[in-house]
Amino acid sequence: MAVAFLLYVFAEIAAIWAVGSAVGVLGTLGLLLAGAFLGSWLARREGGKAMRAFLSAARAGQPAEKELTDGMLVGLGGVLILVPGFVSDVLGLLLMLPPSRAVVRRWWLKRVEKRAIRFANQRRGPVMVVDSEVVSSDEPQRRDQPTVIEGRVIEG
Repeated sequence: MAVAFLLYVFAEIAAIWAVGSAVGVLGTLGLLLAGAFLGSWLARREGGKAMRAFLSAARAGQPAEKELTDGMLVGLGGVLILVPGFVSDVLGLLLMLPPSRAVVRRWWLKRVEKRAIRFANQRRGPVMVVDSEVVSSDEPQRRDQPTVIEGRVIEG
């Protein structure tokens, strides 16, 4: 983690140095301020959209993992924009834009699902998510015998 932070700091310094060399000190400060203002406006707009989408999904009684993840990513993007620097501004702006946020959301939800299944398997035995439902076997089974659910073989 410390190595990643050091790489980030070096990338920020290099980006500020490069932009400063190209446009000067005042131009660099202007770009940093413009990025902060644009980012805060985008964070407010996209955060409001995510909140409205979450509320409508909650009122309809539908699962809202997409809306919650969007809200989380917009919040993270807002924090990244508040951190001074061009690399963090670019990452924050990418999290604010819906197309790139959708890519990150898909990756994040797959990661969370895998970790949840692994955690559940450690705590209470073999578990699998089938069409967004957690399915587990209440019957004790042998370790070498796979569980078959809806025609799928699940190693436990």
